[in-house]
Amino acid sequence: MNKKQTLGNEPITDARSLGLPRMLVLGLQHLFAMFGATVLVPILVSGYGLPLSIQTTLLMAGLGTLIFHVCTRFKVPAFLGSSFAYLGGFQAVASLNSGKYATMSGDEKLAYALGGIVVAGALYLVLALLFKVIGAKKVMRYFPPIVTGPMIIMIGLNLAGTAISNASTCWWLALVAIAIIIVANIWGKGMIKIIPILLGVVGAYIVALIATACGAQLPDANGVMQPLVSFAAVQEAGLVGLQKFVIAKFDLTSILVMAPIAIAAMMEHIGDVSAISSTTGKNFISDPGLHRTLLGDGLATSIAAFVGGPANTTYGENTGVLALSKVYDPRVIRLAAIYAIILSFSPKFDALVNSIPTAIVGGVSFILYGMISAVGVRNVVENKVDLTKSRNLIIAAVMFVSGLGFNAVGGVTFMVGDAAITLTGLAIAALCGVILNAILPGNDYEFGSSVSGDKSADLGSY
Repeated sequence: MNKKQTLGNEPITDARSLGLPRMLVLGLQHLFAMFGATVLVPILVSGYGLPLSIQTTLLMAGLGTLIFHVCTRFKVPAFLGSSFAYLGGFQAVASLNSGKYATMSGDEKLAYALGGIVVAGALYLVLALLFKVIGAKKVMRYFPPIVTGPMIIMIGLNLAGTAISNASTCWWLALVAIAIIIVANIWGKGMIKIIPILLGVVGAYIVALIATACGAQLPDANGVMQPLVSFAAVQEAGLVGLQKFVIAKFDLTSILVMAPIAIAAMMEHIGDVSAISSTTGKNFISDPGLHRTLLGDGLATSIAAFVGGPANTTYGENTGVLALSKVYDPRVIRLAAIYAIILSFSPKFDALVNSIPTAIVGGVSFILYGMISAVGVRNVVENKVDLTKSRNLIIAAVMFVSGLGFNAVGGVTFMVGDAAITLTGLAIAALCGVILNAILPGNDYEFGSSVSGDKSADLGSY
C-alpha cells in the first residue's frame, strides 16, 4: 500500500493511498453525480404509461457498472447509468395502438419495449466484433455525424410534447425546477455545476413541500383537489424489499422501434470513452479498446433490459467528477456501483422518488429534452459537417421529415403474414440516414480526427 496522499493538483490513480474513509466519500460523490439522471429515466418512462421500476433501475446500474469494469479489465473509470437515448423509443412503444398492441396495458408494453432494448444491446456486441476485426475507422464511415446528429436531434424533439404536457400541470413549479437547473449549470462551481438535474429536482421538491404545508393543492385526473406532494405511498412502502423484475418479451415491431436507437447510443458511448480518455490522459479507445468498452456496455444493457431495467450507458456526469476530484481510480467508481445496489433494496425510497410532482418532472424534461436535441446540433457542428454539400443536405432533410413526419401520423404499419409490424418515425429516419449515407457519393468523415467531435454526442453531459 502506498503512503497516504492528500487531494491536490496531482492526479491520483490509486485511491487506496488516500485511506478507506476518503475512498468511501469519493464513491458517494460519484453516486450523487449519477443519481439524478439515472432515476429520472424511470420517472419519465412511467409518465409515458410504462411502469419502469426505480429500484430495478438502480440495481442494474450498479450491476451493469461492475459488468463493464470486468469487460474492460478494470481499467476504465466509468459509471453506467440510465441512457436518455431510448426515451423516444419508450414513448413510441407506449403510443403503439395497432395490431396486438391495441389491447395491451402499460405493463405488457413495457416488457416488449425492454425486449427491443435487449436486441439493441446485442447490436453493441456485433459492433464490438466489427471494431475488433475491421477497425473503428472503417465501421464509423457508415455512422457519420450527418446521420447520428439528426438522430439525436429528433430524439429530443419527438419528446417535446411530453415535457409541455407534464409542466402544464403546475407551471410555476415547473419554472422553479427550470430556474434552478439553469442557475446551477451556468453559474455553479465545482460539484454544483456537475449535478444540475439532481439539484433541480431536489430544489423544486423542497419548494413543493413548503407549498403543500401552506395548503397548496392541484386537481387530479378526476378533478378532485389533492396536495402537491402526498406521502401516502411512502408510508405504506416497506423500508427493505426486493426489486420489481419484468422479463423482456420480443416482437418485431418493438425491436424495430428500439434497435435503430443503438446508432445514437453507440455515438454517446464513444463520446464518453473519448471524454474519459481526455480527462485522465489515458487512451482507453486503444487500451483496453473500443471493442471491450462496447462489449461491456452492450452486455450491461441487454442484461438490464432482460430483467426490467432501462438501457445503460457510460455517464458524462461521472467524467465531470473525475475532472473535479482528479482521482482516476476505477475502484472509486465501483464503490458508487455498490452504493447503488444497496439503495435499490428500498421500496420506501422508490415511493419517495415517485412522490415527486409531475410538474417538476415536466420542468426538468423541458430542459433535458431540449439539451438532447442541442447535443445533436453540437455533434454536427463540432465534426464540421459541410452542409453546403447536397448529399449532406439531402440526408438531413430526409431524416428530419421522416422522423418528425411519420411520428406525427403514428408511423407506418404493414403486415408480415398475420403479424402487424409498425415502424416509428425514429426507426424510419435511422434506416433512411444509414442507407442514403452508404449509397450517396462524397462521404469524407474520418473517425478520430477530432477529439471534441468524438465527444460531442455525449447525451449524459449537461
